[in-house]
Amino acid sequence: MEQQVDILLIEDNPEEAELAIRSMKKSKVANTMVHIDDGAEALDYIFARGKYTGNKAGHPRMILLDLNLPKVGGLEILKEVKGDERTKIIPVVVLTSSQEQRDVIESYKLGVNSYIVKPVNFESFSKAIVELNMYWLVLNQPPLLR
Repeated sequence: MEQQVDILLIEDNPEEAELAIRSMKKSKVANTMVHIDDGAEALDYIFARGKYTGNKAGHPRMILLDLNLPKVGGLEILKEVKGDERTKIIPVVVLTSSQEQRDVIESYKLGVNSYIVKPVNFESFSKAIVELNMYWLVLNQPPLLR
């Protein structure tokens, strides 16, 4: 059986993804992480379809989601994840550069657990990633997923 994934990082900017990955590894909170840079592929991964058909790892414990993605945008991913009985209890944290109120409002209407605007500098971004991991993977008590 494949190992349960702690974090699914859905981010298309390679520099920001690398920074998030390094920060997560440095924090030593998350054991396993998958990075996907395309919205359509992310949905395939989450719902075990396409090239991920038969994925036995189960759902991630947390999804870090950018809104501006190729093929399928973050709001559509959020809508599908929170609209499906199998995945709606997975914590989804939007981590985006968008400060647009319509994005914030729509994200919360769709069921996002947290909306965070990416800090501009390296130190603040790294600290935000570590704190996210600590809260959602250590302090937060989620229901058991089957």
